[in-house]
Amino acid sequence: MALNNTYDARLQQETAVGAGVQLLLLALLGSAIGMGPAGWLTGLVFAFATWAVLSRALHRSRLSSFGPANRVTLGRATLVGGVTALVADSFESAPPVTPLVALTAVALLLDGVDGKVARRTGTSTALGARFDMEVDAFLILVLSVYVATQQGPWVLLIGAMRYAFVAAARVAPWLNAPLPPSFARKTVAALQGICLLLAGAQLLPHPVNLAIVALSLGSLVWSFGRDVLWLWLRRESRTAAEGAVAAGAVGEPLLRELELAAR
Repeated sequence: MALNNTYDARLQQETAVGAGVQLLLLALLGSAIGMGPAGWLTGLVFAFATWAVLSRALHRSRLSSFGPANRVTLGRATLVGGVTALVADSFESAPPVTPLVALTAVALLLDGVDGKVARRTGTSTALGARFDMEVDAFLILVLSVYVATQQGPWVLLIGAMRYAFVAAARVAPWLNAPLPPSFARKTVAALQGICLLLAGAQLLPHPVNLAIVALSLGSLVWSFGRDVLWLWLRRESRTAAEGAVAAGAVGEPLLRELELAAR
């Protein structure tokens, strides 16, 4: 028990350091661009929420070490917190685009680094994968809010789609089934941040930015649609196979073969 308490204390120290770095970044942004109350408040809420949620998740996971990969993800979360504060501040005044683009670019460049670090150090965990995914999803949501102020509310569909999928899975549990690995899915996911960053930087003409964001949304709809269809067909196959087993038409071995084929 004492050893577990020691591990838990170390993990809490890691999250506390992350919150401290987040506050330091907010202070630097505030002094550099004169960030207003909305930016400060949003940044502080993000820092506290990240610390609270991550601390609870670490306590429940019973990890013995925070791990180098999670430190990379925590660094990315800190950058996302800065982006969030700048986007919130943009509703009060027009902050310099450069720091927002710079923080976003670094966060996107580091995407995937944590996964590589986890594999090379043998520290891959379910918590680390979930942490990485949530940071990615929230960054896309924040960027879609920012770009929506330039291109229109429809851009919010990009950031909201993943959360809508999670909400739908609570009503339709078959959406929670594991998906097979897909290079196309990973490519589309990476494309979202790049497209929103390009549009948000406002370096290109408005029609070009509009086309870029539309391409981003279209590819995302295709990716989610393909996955939902796969999950639905797998559900239908599973339901049909279970019905056949119940009726005595096939045995359990054949059911397992059908499940493997569906994967």
